[in-house]
Amino acid sequence: MEKLYTRKEAASMLGISMNSLDIARNTGAIAFIQYVPNGHVFFTEQALQDYVEKSTHQVVRDPRRPTYRKPWTCKR
Repeated sequence: MEKLYTRKEAASMLGISMNSLDIARNTGAIAFIQYVPNGHVFFTEQALQDYVEKSTHQVVRDPRRPTYRKPWTCKR
């Protein structure tokens, strides 16, 4: 059987607050296991990985600027 993570463990692994994890769970952004209504909530490692994949976005670079930093100007 796959290891189940508690809300606190899952939030810590994802680097988010438990409140943010609950919002993701309630909106359907992350899969969870709950054996009885109003019972404890658990997450699988696969569900956490899927959530990270859904939440990861590629950076779109502006071809006119080589970096994201604003050009430095001397103000004298």
